[in-house]
Amino acid sequence: LAVRGSVVRRSGPSQRAKSKIPHPLMQPEQLIEFVGNHWILFAVLAGIIALLAHNLAMGGKGSVDPVTATELINHRDAVVVDVRSAADFAQGHIINAVNIPMNGFKNQIGTLQKHKGKPIVINCRSGSQSSAACQQLRKEGFGEVYNLRGGILAWQSANLPLTRKKR
Repeated sequence: LAVRGSVVRRSGPSQRAKSKIPHPLMQPEQLIEFVGNHWILFAVLAGIIALLAHNLAMGGKGSVDPVTATELINHRDAVVVDVRSAADFAQGHIINAVNIPMNGFKNQIGTLQKHKGKPIVINCRSGSQSSAACQQLRKEGFGEVYNLRGGILAWQSANLPLTRKKR
C-alpha cells in the first residue's frame, strides 16, 4: 500500500511491471544462457544423476541382508564366497565360506563351476568389492548370485557367528 496525502493507492500489476525488482524465478531464456555458460557442470550433474538412478534401480537387485543370507545358507544350501584377502579371512569368516580373494577372482571362477546350480552369497568387508564379484559371476552365467549387503561388518552387527577354522 502506498499512502500519499489522504489517498490510499494499491500497487497493482501494472506498477509492479514497471519496477525493476527481479522476479524470484529464472526466465527460460536466462536458464538456457546459464546452462550454456556452465555446460560442464551440467554434464557432470547429469552423469551423477544417471549413476544415482542406476544405483537405485540396480543396487538392491541381488543383494541380501545377513538374515536372508542365513536363510539361503540353511534352507537352500547356498555357498558362501569371501573375497577378502587371505589374512582377513583367517581373522574370521562365515562358517564354511570359501576364500577367493578379489585380486585373483577372475582367474579362480572355475573353482565355483561345481556350485553353479546353487545360490552363491558373496561377501567382503563392507559389501562394495563383493558387488563387483557378483557382476563377474553373473557374466559367467551363474544364475543365483547374491551380494551380502554390508559385508562381514553387517554380519557381525547382526551378532551372527564367525569362525577362524579352515574349511
